[in-house]
Amino acid sequence: MLAAFTFNSTENLPVGLLTNVSHDLRVPLAAVGYLVTGYGLTVAVFSLPLARATRAVPHRHVLGGVLAVLVVASLASALAGSYGVLLAARLATALAQALFWAVMGPAAVGLFPPSRRGRVIGLLSVGGSLATALGVPAGTWLGRHAGWQAPFAVLTVLGAAALVLAAACLPTSRPGTGHAAYGAAPDRRGFAVVLATTALSGTGAYTGFTYIETFLTHVSGFSGAAVSPLLFVFGIAALAGIAAAGPLLDRLPWTMLAVPVALQTVAMLGLWAAGSVRWVTVVMLALLGLAVAPVVMAAQALVLRVAPGRTETAVAANSAAFNSGVALGALTGGLTLPLVAVRGTFLIGALATVVALVLLSPAVRGTAPRAETRSSDG
Repeated sequence: MLAAFTFNSTENLPVGLLTNVSHDLRVPLAAVGYLVTGYGLTVAVFSLPLARATRAVPHRHVLGGVLAVLVVASLASALAGSYGVLLAARLATALAQALFWAVMGPAAVGLFPPSRRGRVIGLLSVGGSLATALGVPAGTWLGRHAGWQAPFAVLTVLGAAALVLAAACLPTSRPGTGHAAYGAAPDRRGFAVVLATTALSGTGAYTGFTYIETFLTHVSGFSGAAVSPLLFVFGIAALAGIAAAGPLLDRLPWTMLAVPVALQTVAMLGLWAAGSVRWVTVVMLALLGLAVAPVVMAAQALVLRVAPGRTETAVAANSAAFNSGVALGALTGGLTLPLVAVRGTFLIGALATVVALVLLSPAVRGTAPRAETRSSDG
């Protein structure tokens, strides 16, 4: 959980520090947004190749390696004095994260009985969601008061702690063994639907959310000091979503994916339509947090269920799909920002999630009942 918290905090930290980094490094706002784009593209491109290249390496060793890279890259970010150095450090961290989630999910699930897969994924998601609830808001606050490099210094320490814990606690097991090595109910069509939903949800969310700081200050009229508390609201809602959906993942896996995608669509449309009204912004931001975290969690649980082959490869494919969506969303937001302004990016993002709902609906009506019945009977 600590490693998940640190990686997710690192990934999303620039979202709350766009203005600070832009001013300090003297680069356009959109260029700082590309720190998210480049991160997502790197994870998307390298997740599968790295997962396949390390299939014969014990999970304990792989996790130790990626956490070591996280520590070094976070330290480089903390010391960065130029945009190029910061970008290079971000890309190195992204390479580590590309492999982290591919290995962490199967490694954690393999420590528990098959019937508890969903609950284990839920617990891992708590670590990631805590990054949204605490890591990013705290990092934003610290960055505003002590300089944007300070949060990366803190993440360096947390990454080192996670590295020590992983080395001390994880067993060295032979890859490809145990119930978690393969999907519980292989389904190629269902797997494709999950990947498409993951990618479209990520695209929709990050088309607008990449520029949430600008949205809150320029559209909703909040002060810069209010951004951290508002991101905290988003994060607490994400934790609430995880807490509500996690216990149901083993019984209703497809439903727990469809409902959050629908809520994400409503939230993004609400921010576009009424983002200038402060109380509406707060409600819609909370709804967005309530939705986005469970989407990622449910997709991860479903991938471990319907994987047509090794789960490491399947999880890597899902990670690639999500981060392709993140990169495409951030890129789309950056390209359309001059055309539709920051408010319009949420409308464009909502359209992507509508497409996700259309693709997901047949699976919920058809594949889902069979999968959910098997889960309940098991």
